[in-house]
Amino acid sequence: MRMDGRAVAPAAGTVLNALATGYGAAFAIDEYVAAEVTLGGSRFSGEIDGHPEADTTLVEECVRRVCRAYDGPDGGHVRTETEVPLASGLKSSSAAANATVLATLDALGVADQLTREEAARLGVEAARAAGVTVTGAFDDASASMLGGLTITHNTEDVLLLHDDVAWQVAVWIPPERAFSADADVDRCERIAPMAELVRELALQGRYATAMTVNGFAFAAALQRPTEPMVEALPEVAGVSLSGTGPSYVAVGGPSAIDAVLDRWHEREGTTIRTETQHHGAMIE
Repeated sequence: MRMDGRAVAPAAGTVLNALATGYGAAFAIDEYVAAEVTLGGSRFSGEIDGHPEADTTLVEECVRRVCRAYDGPDGGHVRTETEVPLASGLKSSSAAANATVLATLDALGVADQLTREEAARLGVEAARAAGVTVTGAFDDASASMLGGLTITHNTEDVLLLHDDVAWQVAVWIPPERAFSADADVDRCERIAPMAELVRELALQGRYATAMTVNGFAFAAALQRPTEPMVEALPEVAGVSLSGTGPSYVAVGGPSAIDAVLDRWHEREGTTIRTETQHHGAMIE
């Protein structure tokens, strides 16, 4: 019997990069990755629409782990589509994992047997097994799965805070790509005191200030340019390098986002105007 499922999950931007201390924070944005899963057969396979050369190990591992956990078949195929570029720092991998996990649960008819937080952990476990993340990225996964903003302890997969935020969002995506698994962790760990400050600010609810401090600190550690963030200030409420880059995200009111997009439009690459997303990943 053929079993099908489909789900979508939002991308996300960074408030606190978890590479320095294991604590991270992220917020969901209104840009999506969709996954369609068909279960059956004797092997697991995957494809990413428009990217025939892309590695599909993560999404295949998501389907495999859900099937093993819920007595599913020993094979299946997953096809994903993304509105954000791969390896851009906008958490497309976490969104793909979340969408794939939910689509597989939907195909098996067991989506009501675990919480969304538990579903996000399944994707995080798959990401670690696939070797596509250094930290496990529970911050990114939880923000994408739950919507809003989350603060997490990634080494323990603990959700410390889940809050709603209402921002307009500007995104600049340079032409190059960067994979988080390739990031220089040693350099990031050297700025741990700054990451601790960012965590304190975020736990106080000063999210926009936290992300700006994070942006300048991690841009320096990862040897990324700070000029895009300087261009966004002082109009926006907050701006940061997203993940390990290369993308930058800025948040604030409509006029502030208009101002920063006018500047970022002059840069090579892609700009996106979007907003925060509140409801997280969804089965369709």
